[in-house]
This record gives sequence, C-alpha cells and structure tokens, in this order.
Amino acid sequence: MVEEVEAVQSKAKSRASRSTLHLVSSAATLLADVQADQAPRIHTGMIELDRVLGGGLVPGSMVLVGGDPGMGKSTLMLQLAAFAGAAVPEHPCLYVTGEESLHQIKQRAERLGVRSEGIVVASETNVERIVALIEQVSPALVVVDSVQTITTDLLESTAGSVAQVRECTSLLTRVAKRSGIPIIIVGHVTKDGLIAGPKVLEHMVDAVLQFEGEGTYSYRVLRALKNRYGSTNEIGVFDMTASGLREVLNPSEALLSNRSMDEPGTAVVAVMEGTRPLLVEVQALVSPSGYSVPQRVSTGYDARRLQMILAILEKRGGVQVRQSDVFVNVAGGIAVQDSAIDLGVAMAIASSVADRPIPAGIAFVGELGLTGEVRRVAYLEQRVSEAVRLGLDKIYAPNTAEAPSKNIIQVDRLSFVLRALFH
Repeated sequence: MVEEVEAVQSKAKSRASRSTLHLVSSAATLLADVQADQAPRIHTGMIELDRVLGGGLVPGSMVLVGGDPGMGKSTLMLQLAAFAGAAVPEHPCLYVTGEESLHQIKQRAERLGVRSEGIVVASETNVERIVALIEQVSPALVVVDSVQTITTDLLESTAGSVAQVRECTSLLTRVAKRSGIPIIIVGHVTKDGLIAGPKVLEHMVDAVLQFEGEGTYSYRVLRALKNRYGSTNEIGVFDMTASGLREVLNPSEALLSNRSMDEPGTAVVAVMEGTRPLLVEVQALVSPSGYSVPQRVSTGYDARRLQMILAILEKRGGVQVRQSDVFVNVAGGIAVQDSAIDLGVAMAIASSVADRPIPAGIAFVGELGLTGEVRRVAYLEQRVSEAVRLGLDKIYAPNTAEAPSKNIIQVDRLSFVLRALFH
C-alpha cells in the first residue's frame, strides 16, 4: 500500500475541468482526412541506437532507458548528448542529473573523450525547476538521470515513491509533447531485473529500452521492450571499452571470434533478433552427476525449455542424459529468446555426450517439437545468408515448401540429424 497526498491545487483544477466539461466539445475528424506529417528523425550518431529506436529519435518523444547498474546507461546518455549538442550549436543538449555532481560528469566526459561544448549540465532534483530550465535553454534533447531521484512540489512523499515517479514522468511527458523536444529518462532496475516504479510508467512513455548483458562480459545488448515508432524486436550490440560504448556492427563475427572448432559440445546457431540475423555459439557440458538429482543449469537460454530439450533427446533421440549434469551456455553473454535455437542446443548436448566435435562449417536452425520433429522457423533465407557470409556452408534446417538453397540440408526429424553427425 502506498499513501498518496493529493494537492489542493490539483483538486481545484479537477473541479474546474468538471464544471466546464459540458461546454467543451471535441471535434471528430475522418481518419482519411488526418494529415500524417512524418517529422524528420533525429539521428543519435550511433547506427545501433538508431536501429533500436526505429530510425532515430522522434521529436517530442519520451524514451525510458533501464538496465542493471554498471551496464553503461549514463555512458550511453553522455555520448548521445555530446552528438546531439554538437549537431545543432544554437540548441545544446540539457543533461540533468540527480545522482551525480557536475564534477563527476566532467570527469566521465574527459575519460570518454566526448565534446562537451554542446552540453548544458544541471544537478537538479525538482521537476518544476527542470521544466523551467527546459524553457530557458530550449535544448535539442533532454536527458534526465534518473527519474527515481526527481520530485514535484505537488506531493509530499519521498523521491522514488510510486506517486512521485508517476507525477514527474507525467509532467515531463506533457512538456515533451508540447515543445516537440525529445526527453530521455533513465530508470533504476529492481533485483528482479524490472524497471523500478509503477508499471504505468512504461505505459506513459513512447519507448522503453533495456540494457542487457553479464557484468563479466564486455558486450552489451540494447533491446526495445516497447516502441510506438518502430519494431519492438530490434536490438543493438555494443562493446564496453575504456573509452565508452563502441558499436558492434558485425556481432556474428564478434561472437564467434573465440570459437574452437575441434571441441565437443559446441554448435553454431543462426537466430533472429528483430530483422537482424545473428550467429551465436551454444556450448554444452554433460558429465556424470554426483547428486541424487542431476543439475540442469543454463545461461542465456530458457531453463524450462532446456528441460524439454533433454526429454526429447532421451525419448526421441536415444541420448541418455538422465543421470548426468547438463550445463548449457550461450557464449558472449547474449540472452537468446528465439525458439530456432532448439536444434543447436540439442546437437551441442549430443556432441558432449558422444564426446565428438561437430564438423566445421555446420550451423543449425530449427524449433523442436515434443514428437522429435524439426519445425519451420521464420526468416530462414536471412539466417542462411548470414551463415554463408561467415563461411558456414552446411545449414541443417527444417523442410520448406520453397526450393532449398544448395547450402541447406533439409531435415524433418531430430533422429535424422543425430544419425548424420554421430553414427
């Protein structure tokens, strides 16, 4: 339960609006007569970020960026602010921080080597004063880091409470829509990995971007969880370096750069992230269990789906894993949600059980059904093209109605792939 203190001023406004409601009429317009003016997108200077946003920032849009501590949210915002401020010298970027001092921001800017001439910084936590700064500076872009630290005078609750976060976001959203200035707010993340604050916060903004990645890996994935101006399936891949976030324009090659060809228990899978095909390496380790209940551990892959793959392997493929510990890892710290990775996971596990490496130049695409069939997946042509581009000439894929490519080996059952590779 959260206590909310409603200001007297807001009550007066509410009564006034209700009293004049019968005097106001909204004009209805035929949808065919509505002019769909396509406002030019504001480029961020990063191809990967533009891809996730759907082509760039939309004027007047409200973007929420979340992620675990240390993922690089503030670093990305400062690099974006430097580019936006330099693009239009008469309209600098306004960077508002409620967590750090101006000295800390200056140190980060010097470490990243970004141009600070077009950035106006302010250490402010009052949203009314932030709005006054926006009207005074007339910036090309506003960054607020973070929304959990700002408060409004209309409420007496503490910063970060449900009421404060909701009211401050609502006010900033109205300012963005009225002025046409895009505003990016940074949100904290809870222990469960969700953006802190009420769920309504995600409904109030136009786009929600989530930073993903393991702290021990340098790769970061920026994923769009919501986007009113583009696809929600796009991702951007970045590499965290000492000089800031660097774009990874060819993530497939980067993710496979450290792969060893002659090791059992590894397989290459072509997955899709939005409209982008990615080649990832799936690693599996199967060893005799020393416990009464064998361990099933997965990193970057759904643990429940791993249990299903193991049951299919044992029942339909004759691969005995009942008394063994099974560990599955998607190399590079990438979390894969595409079901087309199923066949590759099964082959990596079977390779580890047989202690025989999968021959070089082979990739896998396909979703597994409970009867052991290999089911069709979308965007097969793009997946195959990405695999061929990186030198993989044999792709085990499900049967399709179209004429198969010379690089595709069509399969309909899991048992066929197991016999072809391990018998």
